Amino acid sequence: MYSLIRWQDIADIIIMSFLLYQLYGWFKHTKAFQVVVGLGSLGVVYLITKNLGFFMTSWILQELGTVIFVLIIVIFQTEIRQALYRISPLRRFFGRQDTGPSFDFAELCSTIFSLAASNTGAILVFQRNEPLAEYFTNGVPLDSSVNGHLLGCIFKDGSPLHDGALIIQNGRITTASSHLPLSVSNDIPQHFGTRHRAGLGLTERSDAVVVIVSEERGEVSLALSGNLEKIETAEELSTRLESLLLLPDRDEAHITLMKRIFGNFWPKLAIVALVLISWLIITARQGEIVTTTAQVQFRNLPDSLLLRNASVEEVELQLKTFSSLIQLPKQGELIAEIDLSKTRVGSNKILFRKEDFKLPSGVMITRISPTSFNVTMEKRVRKLVRVVPRLTGTLPAGLHLRKVTVEPSEVMMEGPDSIMARMGSVRTEEVRLSSLDASTTVTKKLEVPAHIRAISADTVSIQIQLGS
Repeated sequence: MYSLIRWQDIADIIIMSFLLYQLYGWFKHTKAFQVVVGLGSLGVVYLITKNLGFFMTSWILQELGTVIFVLIIVIFQTEIRQALYRISPLRRFFGRQDTGPSFDFAELCSTIFSLAASNTGAILVFQRNEPLAEYFTNGVPLDSSVNGHLLGCIFKDGSPLHDGALIIQNGRITTASSHLPLSVSNDIPQHFGTRHRAGLGLTERSDAVVVIVSEERGEVSLALSGNLEKIETAEELSTRLESLLLLPDRDEAHITLMKRIFGNFWPKLAIVALVLISWLIITARQGEIVTTTAQVQFRNLPDSLLLRNASVEEVELQLKTFSSLIQLPKQGELIAEIDLSKTRVGSNKILFRKEDFKLPSGVMITRISPTSFNVTMEKRVRKLVRVVPRLTGTLPAGLHLRKVTVEPSEVMMEGPDSIMARMGSVRTEEVRLSSLDASTTVTKKLEVPAHIRAISADTVSIQIQLGS
């Protein structure tokens, strides 16, 4: 368990609570939500049986989990796709950008109540931000303006198009006699028929607004977000449609921050409690403690100094994770980056700090061994030294060495002051005289001592002149 809750943990709980509440709001009236509740129950049974040592039951549930997960994706792909569409931040930029319907709301609502007065059933679907094409089937395509006379003709009893929903998109009638998905909620009163179930079913899956006229009771209802609201007058319906279709964000703009936080309080509280309990269970499962090593690397070496010697090449670390879900770094992945910018000439004692190691989130260092080390720094010196060719062996019989010329004859070397002070020359790689039978020119590398490097060149040309 954490000795102190980090700000990341609080953010983690808030983010997961928000996401779960959004999923709950989207799926609470759908078949997918009932399946999720059932799977959650199986998950609880799995955890209980696993902790109690019921190996067969827990093994079967674990194996079934993978299969069920795939089946959910296949069966509920429509609901999943719609949820991903709703959560996408790009839909406001690439979605519909229409300015809203341009028809006469008062005339439309007056016609709707005229249908109700004559007990003529009707169902009108108003598309808002989310696309609806995947939800309705068997419709007859139309392209007409919205007017009361056309609605009366379409929904008149005996009309070929009266049985089904009228789809209104971007202020125009696009489809008539469409079939909508029915709601599967058990909370719908028994006296509501197919029209009401179809209207609620569509609003459970999208942000559409559906107006329903009951043929039996002559009532007008408005369905939104899986809820049904009875409308008493044409003026009330006109006001509601204008607020939802012309100014869809007006109602939300007037909601105070306190109402946003504490509205629908009990479901929110239950979800936060579920996330908090899950977090406590996960973090209570302490991760393992391991010992590993990290290679020591140096950075920010001053330009005027050279690293002559370091007392360590790697450091031993003891690591601990806050949860068993966090993966520990593998052997060789950790590096200790040591800052040498403040070192001086001579021996410097450097303490290992936890900030020198880049660790994954959720992993902490409990022990560092050794806790410190020494580095020896020397002044960086450059010096021009003579190049001496290294000739070995003897020439073949009848030949003698007349002249040896090295180009360049001197090279610039760089190294620690203690070595450069004693260095007057540098030798080349070996040149075997026994392999020569005439004058020649060979290229050889310089044999540069440790801690020294050549600045100007690391190879030279050796001209060898022979005589008989």
